[in-house]
Amino acid sequence: MTDIQTYDHQEPDVFTQDALGWVPWLPPLEEADLTPRHWEALVQKSRSKMPYFMLLARDPDILEYRTRTDLDIFFNPDAGLPRADREMAAAATSRFNGCIFCCSVHARFAAHHSKRAEEVQKLLDEGVSARIDPRWDAIIDAATALSATPSTFGAEHVERLRATGMDDQSIADAIYAIAFFNWANRLMLALGLPTPPAGG
Repeated sequence: MTDIQTYDHQEPDVFTQDALGWVPWLPPLEEADLTPRHWEALVQKSRSKMPYFMLLARDPDILEYRTRTDLDIFFNPDAGLPRADREMAAAATSRFNGCIFCCSVHARFAAHHSKRAEEVQKLLDEGVSARIDPRWDAIIDAATALSATPSTFGAEHVERLRATGMDDQSIADAIYAIAFFNWANRLMLALGLPTPPAGG
């Protein structure tokens, strides 16, 4: 695991679909320190390999609530918004908030699930002013408005989402993805910094 005290702080400075690393300002737990409660809070054992989740494991109750909320928003697409659109909402929120790490993760998922990597990259290159198509434009604009402080999200954003064919559940799913990452970006930006891709 990268040590923040010796890391040279050369953060990535462009938005990318590449897989980035992340290093926390405070030491995360080590696997050897995890109790049964910590493992339960991680929900998925593979998360023990990720410094972000091992740092959040210092408060296992909050970590479990956070992770189960995340999984329900993004991995429960039986109805409502398709997974690609949920990921685009998270990527647009992260692009607006300047969270290069979160944006890379969810841009990659959006590209994978939509098979539209070049259009996802347009968001990364041009920012939230990028125009792609009516549906993704409505998602991007809703993400920007809801992420602003104070929020400028209003009925007009709901109507634009609805005009693309979204039903109430789909609109709620978009809002959940945006709201969750508006919070998650701020947490990740406060707790550490991204590192370049392996070999980069």
